[in-house]
Amino acid sequence: MTHRATFTLEDEALSYLKQAGGDNKSAYVNHLLLQEKKRSLKKAILQANQEEAEDTVYQKELSEWDETLADGLEP
Repeated sequence: MTHRATFTLEDEALSYLKQAGGDNKSAYVNHLLLQEKKRSLKKAILQANQEEAEDTVYQKELSEWDETLADGLEP
């Protein structure tokens, strides 16, 4: 599904869009937005992983669960 959007660009930004986007400026803008979405998600995941690594209470509990993970299983 596609949607139309109206937004305002500065002269320099519009000039660059015309140059970089070529004949399909919409595809170029879509591509840029999806790249930014991926970058933003990667940043959020990295931040969450860093917070998790710094949470000593969580790390202690996680190690306790790791010790019991194989309980009852034969080697």
